Amino acid sequence: MKTHPADLSHEFKRLFRTMTFVAGRSALHERGPQAQRFAEIYQQLGVLWEFLALQCRHTAGWRKLRAGKLACKLCGTLRDAPERWLLLPRDGRKTVGRKRLPNSGETFPNKRVATIVDDTIAFHGATLSVAVHNAYRSRMLRSGSGECDVSIAADRCVRVREGAMECWMDTSLAQLTLRGRKRGERPPYGAFVFELPKRVLKRFPILIEHDSRGDLVGVTVFRPVPVQSRRKTAKAAPRKRAGSRSERSGTRGA
Repeated sequence: MKTHPADLSHEFKRLFRTMTFVAGRSALHERGPQAQRFAEIYQQLGVLWEFLALQCRHTAGWRKLRAGKLACKLCGTLRDAPERWLLLPRDGRKTVGRKRLPNSGETFPNKRVATIVDDTIAFHGATLSVAVHNAYRSRMLRSGSGECDVSIAADRCVRVREGAMECWMDTSLAQLTLRGRKRGERPPYGAFVFELPKRVLKRFPILIEHDSRGDLVGVTVFRPVPVQSRRKTAKAAPRKRAGSRSERSGTRGA
């Protein structure tokens, strides 16, 4: 069962008082069956603590500990601590984690240190994968003369797979693959929809992929740049400064 957020504060106070009471028993620090029973009770209370902490949204703020770390004022969970457990309701909507985006403008030396999230869940036969990373350097381009480092831009990638079909979404495009490429098979061919006028195609560019036999294997949609981003780019572009009136008149006379 799930505790209402308004009752979490009351539940945590009861839990911490009970843990303090059990931890203060003198029999807990001795040997024997009674000490073992108190230790088992304390461990069960710790499991209850984790169960309640999974429902906390940390809206009460954070307090600083002696070690320099931050802990939630309500549940005591350390900030940015890895979560080992998930709390999912049996029916209805399930929420796993929070939406993460690239959070640094730095270019990291490799993908491992640049990765923020790289997680996969199998849900009722479908597979969902989410990968978020900051910019990093990669040695994917290798030649006979040596290795060439390239910079991989920060991105958030979401992939959903259902059987042979796969849907890939990132910050630049959304791609639907109807079937995977077999081993030894040539890569698919791609072409834009030429029947559409260019003024319309600029708003939603679509790339159709087909194999050597002409069968449809995928569709790629390039995500349009938001209007605000286009305006910022246009303002940042340098403009040519017009010459003075005397210079223009001199040019006509020449």
